[in-house]
Amino acid sequence: MSASQMREWDAFTLREEPVASLDLMERAATSCYNWILSHGWVDKPFHIFCGKGNNGGDGLALARLLLQQGKQVTVYILENGNKGTDDFQSNLHRLHPLTFGIHFIQSEAFFPQLEKNAVVVDALFGTGLQRPLQGVAALLVQHINQSGATVLSIDLPSGMYADENSSQLPRIHAAHTLTFQAWKLCFLMEENHESFGEVHLLDIGLHPDFETAVPVSARLTDVSIIRSIRKVRSPFSHKGHFGHALLVGGSYGKMGAMVLASRSCLQSGAGLVTAFIPSSGYAVLQTAVPEAMVQCDKNSIHISTLPNEIWRFQAVGVGPGMGLQEETGSVLLQLLKELHQPVVLDADALNLLSIVQEGASYLPPESILTPHPKEFERLCGSVTNNFERMERAREKAKEWNCYIVLKTHHTLIACPDGRLWFNSTGNAGMAKAGSGDVLTGLLTGLLAQGYTPEQACILGVYLHGLAGDLAAAQVGQEAMIASDTLQMTGAAFRSIY
Repeated sequence: MSASQMREWDAFTLREEPVASLDLMERAATSCYNWILSHGWVDKPFHIFCGKGNNGGDGLALARLLLQQGKQVTVYILENGNKGTDDFQSNLHRLHPLTFGIHFIQSEAFFPQLEKNAVVVDALFGTGLQRPLQGVAALLVQHINQSGATVLSIDLPSGMYADENSSQLPRIHAAHTLTFQAWKLCFLMEENHESFGEVHLLDIGLHPDFETAVPVSARLTDVSIIRSIRKVRSPFSHKGHFGHALLVGGSYGKMGAMVLASRSCLQSGAGLVTAFIPSSGYAVLQTAVPEAMVQCDKNSIHISTLPNEIWRFQAVGVGPGMGLQEETGSVLLQLLKELHQPVVLDADALNLLSIVQEGASYLPPESILTPHPKEFERLCGSVTNNFERMERAREKAKEWNCYIVLKTHHTLIACPDGRLWFNSTGNAGMAKAGSGDVLTGLLTGLLAQGYTPEQACILGVYLHGLAGDLAAAQVGQEAMIASDTLQMTGAAFRSIY
């Protein structure tokens, strides 16, 4: 969620509940105190650094709660020539009777010595930050980062923007970040990981009606969303009710990609799956995936012709192991021109599309594109950071009337109407050859069953990541391969029932 949306949510809560802003700050501080208590840190010395905004007010309220329980707390307030917000001043007034350990930092000479066994609480700057840290503030951040103490940031690390790139700016490097109510966009971007450490989402009781009353342009998926999408099967169903999916791909030496995609498509719940492959892969597919049907291209090495009767398939997935032959590229464009049903494009299909001038103009409406970052840049142009990549994906999804599934740690789904979804499952063990082929089969199978492209993207990406998480728990991230993820698809489905 963006910084402006979080401010709107605060205001919505103050108006609709109603509750005083000072009481809302108390909720935030109490949630932080409870988290600290649950992690066994209460016997450590605490150094709490506060700005004069509401983030600093959270820090002062936390200091008071710790002091009331007899904990060792020292507070440092960064001077900026301003009085501070009203809620900051109210919490400072509440704190004074409890301690003499309140210090004001006016220059580098006031920086304290920080013990390595201490917990440093960063409450200097929150989501309202609008410009890079400079002067004493930047030096203080550097001092904290070099201290060797465990750093805990409240809401987000000071110096980091909530929804803009800040990778080259002075900012706190926290071991833990306690953020309130909703994930901020900055926590979903790879370039920020060294600064936010482990993120912990704390519920501070913001009004639950906000997300339905106010449109939110970017959301993180969770199991409740997934359960609302999943379709329950009728006991009177037969295979014809769940669609016939076509997968097109494979080339000499890369037939395993089509094996993975075909098995995944079947395990998605599709009623029937046909694989169209070069003839050299016939024995491979029929042996490895006996449940799938196979059509063969006349060429034994690569795709050179269109599959038969493509009109009779409910969904089509193209690209796994397909290769980059010029003849295959021509077939891809011809296929896209003739398709009227949903299509998933991955791997070499995307690379071939990027080679052809104005290749994206051939996309059927509401196609699903599943690039990894390099494939995305070949297709959409180079970018300098993940925020720029996110906005480029949003622009291209609108321009091409398609869904872009940008595969990263928190895979991004950009929708044609400008909305964004970020996925909450998956792990680094999935960074292996074949993972994308499994996802292609899963998405194609869901489309064949009648899920809308948006539903297929959200559900498919979540299940794919969840299966990867289950595989990692079983065999470890280093050892797991794409087949392990595929084998856990059933367990992933069962977990969302």
